[in-house]
Amino acid sequence: MRLLFVVWLLAVGCVSQGAEPVPAAPPTSPPPAPTRRLSFLSLGDSYTIGQSVPAEDRWSVQLARLAQADGLQPPDIIAQTGWTTGELQQAIAAANNTNTYELVSLMIGVNNQYRGLPLDTYRLEFRQLLQTAVRFAGGRPRRVFVLSIPDWGQTPAGRGYPQARISQEIDQYNAVAREECAKLTVEFVDITDLTRTTNYDPAQFAPDGLHYSGLHMRQWASRALPVIRQLVQ
Repeated sequence: MRLLFVVWLLAVGCVSQGAEPVPAAPPTSPPPAPTRRLSFLSLGDSYTIGQSVPAEDRWSVQLARLAQADGLQPPDIIAQTGWTTGELQQAIAAANNTNTYELVSLMIGVNNQYRGLPLDTYRLEFRQLLQTAVRFAGGRPRRVFVLSIPDWGQTPAGRGYPQARISQEIDQYNAVAREECAKLTVEFVDITDLTRTTNYDPAQFAPDGLHYSGLHMRQWASRALPVIRQLVQ
């Protein structure tokens, strides 16, 4: 009996020694940091600075977050509420910014339309601003992109204005911008349709009822994201 017990112990020992150890789970590590840093300049008006919303909700800031893994940095911004194309030109000259950027955006024209300025003036000054944007991008038009003008007539604040006329004029301004972009092979990102499908949902607008919320501007950033990824690849 004692012999059998010893044999059983030896057998159990052999099985225990031969069992495979359970490997420990590898420690989780943060995603690798981007290997490049893409500087970003955003030019425009109230839509560029995100009037009436926190700075982190600006569409260009949201775009930088969405493209963080691609190395896109938070933008430098030259923009102010109320600026026309001519006023943006003056502000750029006054800023005396001599930096070169890996990516440059331009979104301008709504105040030209609002003030009833000539479309020919917009074409000339927009073309000049595009050329300035290309210079900021180191002479590379394929590092510049333009966002279209939103249809402010389709906002809660715009209800008291002639909406059909505003929409028609916005389309005319955007057509000019698209044509000028094509001449320089600059990407044109159309977000105007997004501003026409809000159904006046309060969540889509800033508290002033005229500008857009961070939630809405995230759609602009998401639409621009595949475009800028192609530009910087």
